[in-house]
Amino acid sequence: MVSISSANEALKSVYLGVVANQLNINANPLLGQIKQSSQDVWGKEIIKLAPYGINGGIGAGAETDALPKAAGNNYVQFVTSLKNLYGKIEISDKAMRASANNAGAFVNLLNDEMEGLIKASSFNLGRMLYGDGSGLLATTSAAYSSSNGYLECDTVKGLIEGLVVDIYNGDSKIDGACGYRVTYVDRTNKRVYLNFESSFSTTIPQGAKLYVQNSKDFEITGLEAIFGTGSLYGLDRSTHKWLSPYSSSTATEISDLLIQDAIDFLEAASGSEVNFISCSPKVRRAYQEYLTQFKKNVDMTELAGGYKTMTFNGIPVVADRFVEDSTMYLLNTKDFTLHQLCDWQWLEGDDGKVIKQNAGYPTYSATLVKYADLICDRPNGQAKISNISGTISSPFEDIITAIEGVSTGA
Repeated sequence: MVSISSANEALKSVYLGVVANQLNINANPLLGQIKQSSQDVWGKEIIKLAPYGINGGIGAGAETDALPKAAGNNYVQFVTSLKNLYGKIEISDKAMRASANNAGAFVNLLNDEMEGLIKASSFNLGRMLYGDGSGLLATTSAAYSSSNGYLECDTVKGLIEGLVVDIYNGDSKIDGACGYRVTYVDRTNKRVYLNFESSFSTTIPQGAKLYVQNSKDFEITGLEAIFGTGSLYGLDRSTHKWLSPYSSSTATEISDLLIQDAIDFLEAASGSEVNFISCSPKVRRAYQEYLTQFKKNVDMTELAGGYKTMTFNGIPVVADRFVEDSTMYLLNTKDFTLHQLCDWQWLEGDDGKVIKQNAGYPTYSATLVKYADLICDRPNGQAKISNISGTISSPFEDIITAIEGVSTGA
């Protein structure tokens, strides 16, 4: 007979390893290329010594001249807090009892919940990798009108049906506009529908910002933080100018020379060897069209997690739905580490149980946690190219991309 005790044991001994593997390797092609480590974690912080430049104790001289002065390696200290990543499942008491005498039905129940958790967590991790740590999903481009029933947004890349969001005006939550769930995303017109009641009358102005529930400013340090301005890992970029990566925003068409120019710059400036290229689906289509135009072969490769993708001179070129349109990143993934206190674990009570009754409700829940943050040891070894132009639009392919994003959560 299935019981809470057997469900606890299944989550800890059967499902945990599978879920951790799925989220660490298969959640996102970029994440699958990044090493994970528990080193340099001190309490609630990651404190890491990062070298830059080269050892200065070298030189040449006359036969009787003094030897070069010693000038050791340059180091700075990166400091960032561990981010708290959560995933939660919930099962009703009724569903538990209905499957109590049918092990197969109970396994199906748990499988469905775990698949949903993996899909949601994969979507969220992929989005955070390309974010700036603030958790910003979208900004409203018009004030909310109850006659329309939707929010017009500047982008809907980070939004998906089922997501629970909070809406802010500036840095303050809008009272009465938090904790609502996305019911539909109109990806063509960049509109999002929430489960507002018919009587909803809260004012949501133009410029309001959407975040995942309770997540504002608590997300991992993604790529946009590395390519942003201001401080990074506790260091001021104006003082440590080498922290600034290569960034080009001049409008230009996609070409092999454009990509190679950025790669050559990184090799000359920092000795970085690009081994991963990530771009928006539109930029990938533009590059495919460029290759077709000049009758070049499209070489393919397979990454960890089973991802098949095209390559540039042997470097994987991956299209990711979370990359801004007309944008391409050129990365050395060896410079990135996801520092973690531990791998994915279930929250356990004093009694060792991971499934707990929700106080006052006939439901049980279990919460998956990971405490981690992403650090790039060599920010100036990475590149971002924006405003890539070209014939990159195909309505049919746009529809395919949108459908794939919804069905896979990728």
